[in-house]
Amino acid sequence: MIFFNHLPYRAALFVAFSICLLSSYVFPQAKIDSSTMQTLRIDPQTARGAKVSQIFDDVRFIPLETTKESLFGTVYTLQIVKNQFVIFDYDTKAVLIFARDGKFKGKIDASKIPKDANDKTKNEFYGYKIVEENKDSVIAIYSNKYLFYFDLAGKQVKKELSKNSRYFENYPLADKETSVRPGFVKKNGKDSTYYEFAILGKKDTLCYFPYSIKRYEMDEFWDHSKIYNYGVENELFFINMHEYNIHRITPGKLSLAYRILFPANNSLPKDWLTNPDYIKKRSEYFQNNQKVFYSLNNVYQTGDFLYFQMRSFSWDRENKKALIYNLKTTELLSIQDLEPDPLSHFLPVTDASAFYDFANHGFLLYKDNYFYTSYSSLAMFTFKEQLGDKNKEFSPALQEYFKTQNRRSNPVIIQLKPKKQ
Repeated sequence: MIFFNHLPYRAALFVAFSICLLSSYVFPQAKIDSSTMQTLRIDPQTARGAKVSQIFDDVRFIPLETTKESLFGTVYTLQIVKNQFVIFDYDTKAVLIFARDGKFKGKIDASKIPKDANDKTKNEFYGYKIVEENKDSVIAIYSNKYLFYFDLAGKQVKKELSKNSRYFENYPLADKETSVRPGFVKKNGKDSTYYEFAILGKKDTLCYFPYSIKRYEMDEFWDHSKIYNYGVENELFFINMHEYNIHRITPGKLSLAYRILFPANNSLPKDWLTNPDYIKKRSEYFQNNQKVFYSLNNVYQTGDFLYFQMRSFSWDRENKKALIYNLKTTELLSIQDLEPDPLSHFLPVTDASAFYDFANHGFLLYKDNYFYTSYSSLAMFTFKEQLGDKNKEFSPALQEYFKTQNRRSNPVIIQLKPKKQ
């Protein structure tokens, strides 16, 4: 045991932080295969634009029905379950359910969740999970000490104490014998080791990226680890915090698939996680170095194309931070510079050129060979007005939308089928 009582605060913090950083040496992790790693040298500012029809085979705009009950602000998270959109809106702390044509089906509002008579805390929730309950998909919502289950009409079906719940579900792989569990805890007697994730197989459990459970007490972070399903059976992408590495998860194996090298003015210092000068000063560093990417997000691969997004403290639209990289030709495209054409009714497929939904959330989902994103009705009507007389041939759904809705109506879902080569 190490005692910090007689150490100066800075020295004590450095020792504690070093223990956190060196945990991969103290606590073993499974081997990472880097034999097929590709190094991608990418300068975002060299990315060019392209016509929408050069990148996508199909584009569909789906307005979400606006009623007094269904009105909400922004699509924060999106899932598709039984051919229905399940949406979380952070502003109203509500889960909304819409049919695939945008018709409103139901809503789960935290204020309407019944409470115990002696429970004085306010019901709030910050997201949901889709879980299997009695061989059926239900919406699970954690609020205070309980987990609430709702059907896809928004009706509560049961509740249970969160300590008895299965809220943190695995990512099942297609081999039906393997799953991936984020936030895995390995217990050894009274001790526990925390890992970013584990691959759970029929025989083995492979643990990766150990960390200290107290890391957020010792330092500040502007990122977190992420797992992405990009539609390939038995494969997932993993992105660790404050790294530009893309790992591929497969049954029984973790591989370093791609290492991205950005220009120096976009890159974290090499000693970012080892130099004590950055401890508790990371936000200050990013404020002073606004072009540095603190996060790699929304990483998907469709055929030869690698999609990814970077985040920094800069909101300058001249900085290109959502890219498509052709792994075969090395061509680099900028999503914010995609040019609308007849395939998209001359409307932008994201709001990256003028608003902030895509900058904040990127692609919300990739499922069944389609990307899904969204933007506000304010953006949609702004883009339509900018068209002038350029296009009058909207889809029937868009014609009805522009006729009956306005800038304050609900957001619009954009469904995009990407080309694969």
